[in-house]
Amino acid sequence: MRIGILSYHFPPEPAFIPGSLAEELAARGHEVRVLTGFPDYPGGHVYPGWRQRWHHETHSQRLSVRRVPRYPGGAASVGGRMANYLSFAGSAGLVARRFLGGIDALYVFQLPATTFAAAGVLRLLGRVPAVLHVQDVWARDGAEEGSEGRWVARLGSTMTRIYRTAARIAVAAPSMRDLVVAAGADPARVQLVLNWTDERIFHPATPGAAARQLVRRDGRCVVMHAGTIGARQGLETAVRAAAALDRTMDLVLVGSGAAERRVRGLAAELGADNVRFLERRSPVDMPELYAAADYQLVMSRDLPELRGTVPGKLQAALSCAAPVIASAGGDTAELVERARAGLSCPPEDWAALADRFWLAATIAPPTRTEMGRRGRAAYLREMSLPAGVDQIERLLHEAAGRAAPSLHGTANKAH
Repeated sequence: MRIGILSYHFPPEPAFIPGSLAEELAARGHEVRVLTGFPDYPGGHVYPGWRQRWHHETHSQRLSVRRVPRYPGGAASVGGRMANYLSFAGSAGLVARRFLGGIDALYVFQLPATTFAAAGVLRLLGRVPAVLHVQDVWARDGAEEGSEGRWVARLGSTMTRIYRTAARIAVAAPSMRDLVVAAGADPARVQLVLNWTDERIFHPATPGAAARQLVRRDGRCVVMHAGTIGARQGLETAVRAAAALDRTMDLVLVGSGAAERRVRGLAAELGADNVRFLERRSPVDMPELYAAADYQLVMSRDLPELRGTVPGKLQAALSCAAPVIASAGGDTAELVERARAGLSCPPEDWAALADRFWLAATIAPPTRTEMGRRGRAAYLREMSLPAGVDQIERLLHEAAGRAAPSLHGTANKAH
C-alpha cells in the first residue's frame, strides 16, 4: 500500500509510536510518506542543528519524511498553544495535496495538536480513508469559560467531525473507546490498540554498580517514579505516603517538571528523608535504574480525562519486567491487576498508597521478580511493537477496502 502518516511529533523527538510504525510498515513493503513538523519537543525550541524551512524532505528505502514549519514553544499559554496547532495545520495543508497525493490510506497519530491539521488534510485529500490512532480525547486542562473555554469547544467540535468521517479509529486505552463514541464515532469502527514503548531502549537489564549506588541507599525497599513531575501526576500523594513509612521504604523521584518545586517543598515540610530526587536522565540509562529499584510507581490524578488514558511509563516498566505500583484509576490500574504485574490503589489517596508501599516492602524478592515476569509477558502479548503494528496494518487495509494480509507472526516471535 501507499500509506500517509500525519504526526505532530516524529523522531528525533521522543515519538516512538509514529516513528517505529513508519519504519516497520516500510520494512513490510509499504510505501510510507510522513508529514510532520520540525523537532522542538519537549523544550519548545527547534533542536540545535535544525532550521525551519519550507523545502525539507528526506528519503530512505520506501520511507519519505516531509517537515513543515510551525509556531514553536506554545505550551505556556492558550494563545501560544492554539497558534502552535493552527500554524501546523496551515503548513500541513499547503503541502498535503502534492506530498500525500495518491496514497491509499492516511494514518493520523491523533493528539489534540494534530486535530486541525487532520481536518484540513482530509478535506484536501478528498476520498482518502483515514485511520485515527487517538491518544487523548482533547486537552481540557480545566478550561470552562472565557477564551480558553472557547478554544476547547472549537477543538472538541473539530475532533467530532473527524471521528465521524474516519474509516477506522484505534484508541490507546480501553475506556477511551466510550469517550470517542460519545464524541461522535461509530462504535463499529473503533478498536483498541494499546501503545507500545521504545523496545530498542526499554527491555530487561542488569543494574551496574553505578546504578545501584545512585538508586539504593541501604537495604530498604525502593519505589521509583521516573518521568514528569507535573500537575497530572499528583506526586504530592506519593510523598505523603512515603513520609508515613520513613523507616520502611525509599521513594526515588527521577525527572523534573512544573510541579517539582512544590513536591520538593512538601517533602522538606514533612521531613521525609526517605524521599530522594534525581535529575532527569537519558532514556537509555533508565532500564538499569529500573532494575536497581524494586518497583516502578505509576501515578495519575483523579481527573475524568485521565481515567481513559494509560501513561507511557506503564508500558516502559512492563517491557523492562519491573513490578508496578499504580496509584491511578480506570484503565491503568485495571491493566496492572489483570496482568498480575504489581499492586494498585485509588488515585489521590495517600493512606491507601502508604498501605500499598508497606505491602510492597513485605513481599519477598522472588515474588517481585515473578510480578515483573508476568508484566513483561502481558506487554509482549498485548502491547508490543509487532502486536500493535499488526493491528494498525489490518485497520489500514480495512480502511482502504483491501483484504488484510495474514499476520506476520512477529508478535509471537517477540516472546
